[in-house]
Amino acid sequence: MPMLKQPNQKYAAFKPVALPDRTWPNKTITKPPVWLATDLRDGNQALIEPMDVERKKKMFALNVAVGIKEIEVGFPSASQTDFDFVRHLIEGNKIPDDVWIQVLSPSREQFIERTFESLKGAKRAIFHLYHAVAPVMRNVVFGMSQDQIVNELTIPHVKQVRELMKKYPETEWRFEFSPEMFSNTELEFSKRVVDTVVDVYGATPQNKVIINLPTTVENATPNCYADQIEWMHRNVAKRDCILISLHPHNDRGTGTAAAELALMAGADRVEGCLFGSGERTGNVDIVNLALNMYSQGVHPNLDFSDIDEVKKTVEYCNQLPVPARHPYAGDLVYTSFSGSHQDAIKKAFAARETNNTQLWDMPYLPIDPMDVGRSYEAIIRVNSQSGKGGISYLLQNEYGVDLPRRMQIEFSQVVQRVMDDTGKEMTADDIWNIFDSEYISGGAPYKYVAHKLAEDSSKPEAVEVHAEVVIDGDTHRARGVGNGPIDAFVAAIASELHAPVKVMDYHEHAIGQGANATAITYIEMRVGDGPSLHGVGMDSNIVTASFKAILSGLNRDAKRVKAGVAVTAK
Repeated sequence: MPMLKQPNQKYAAFKPVALPDRTWPNKTITKPPVWLATDLRDGNQALIEPMDVERKKKMFALNVAVGIKEIEVGFPSASQTDFDFVRHLIEGNKIPDDVWIQVLSPSREQFIERTFESLKGAKRAIFHLYHAVAPVMRNVVFGMSQDQIVNELTIPHVKQVRELMKKYPETEWRFEFSPEMFSNTELEFSKRVVDTVVDVYGATPQNKVIINLPTTVENATPNCYADQIEWMHRNVAKRDCILISLHPHNDRGTGTAAAELALMAGADRVEGCLFGSGERTGNVDIVNLALNMYSQGVHPNLDFSDIDEVKKTVEYCNQLPVPARHPYAGDLVYTSFSGSHQDAIKKAFAARETNNTQLWDMPYLPIDPMDVGRSYEAIIRVNSQSGKGGISYLLQNEYGVDLPRRMQIEFSQVVQRVMDDTGKEMTADDIWNIFDSEYISGGAPYKYVAHKLAEDSSKPEAVEVHAEVVIDGDTHRARGVGNGPIDAFVAAIASELHAPVKVMDYHEHAIGQGANATAITYIEMRVGDGPSLHGVGMDSNIVTASFKAILSGLNRDAKRVKAGVAVTAK
């Protein structure tokens, strides 16, 4: 028995394609491909529990609803369930007039006949024939030479398909051929098989054959697949009689990249599954691939405007979850927890509104979540990694509370202390409850009761205020004068406290509109020799809101003194 090798010594490096004048690296995707959904065939056969009829119906309806016009509905020669489902679609008149159903058959005479039986009466159908061409299949599985593959598998079965199509003239036919394991096959032999198929079928520019070139098992970098596709695109004998189709698998995790580069290399069509179902790591993900096109200014001609409904249906049909980090559809993909990311997103949204621009140019968000039916509510979420930007964004977006910048810093420290204790993510409601408790509802020892104002513009201290305030459960009445209501109220409170209160900054805005609007004020202040801190007041009257904000700050300072720690740094 040979000595065991290290894992890296067991694998032969993939030989690159000799294509020094390749053109695809200088190209871009400027239009969508023809889409073929194979959820009901390739995707279905790889499920732990294949779909029952009810799930098949829902998946077919979803494929149609998102705008896919070619749908591979089964492998009728290999499964009675698939055969019956094809009959259900045809006999029940379930197929829209602009949709082609496709079925797969291996290159075996009886399987081809059985597949045609399943399609009897169809208006439009694509017959998909395949056989393997790779050396490992020829040498190990079939025990056939290249000549035998062409003469015994390709030619007779393409002829059989062509003749059987004539037997069902009521159907508008198209033909697809897949040289299985194309990406592991010598390009010259793949070309020979393809050219043979095109000639035997009698393809013309008006009646093209679909040549599907699959990465049945992905084992090379995406650029190698692109080189293979460009080589075929250049070298097949009758390119104008062919639609080149891609069928990438995702064994290396690069199925999407392989498909995109291969489209740049000259392909016309893509076969895949919604959310990438399929054997092993799956087929290329149509959702991912299609929505990538938006970020390049290309419409995919598919409708994913309600991505959550699409995801819900696919999860039901496949009985498998779509991961939370799935591009475009995952629960967390439009969410930022990072403080620096949140700050950048918040500022970009504000700039977008100020500039009134339609162009999407946002940090950390490649597409607008609204384009796939998501709201902005979950863009910023708060955990222990978050910062002031995310916290203030949630308050502003959900509650209309627009914190001044210095207060954002202060309040983020308050929230951080709570999160350090709990270690959990916080919702907008959680943050609001902390804000309310810290600044608004924590009405002790100071509580606003009432006030009266008198104004005499002839005096330097033009405003006189008579305030009624509860302090430690006792009602106090105080008088103060100043150059404005806040100055006068501070003077009145200071007369009771025998300690100076200095107002350092003031901000206010309305929450809501019209008669139901509420004023909210933010006052940065210092009590005696204490640190600067903020108070917040809310009331339908802006002067009353300002007085409540002063008392809010006093309550927070009293809490600081009692705890023996500073609320915020000096």
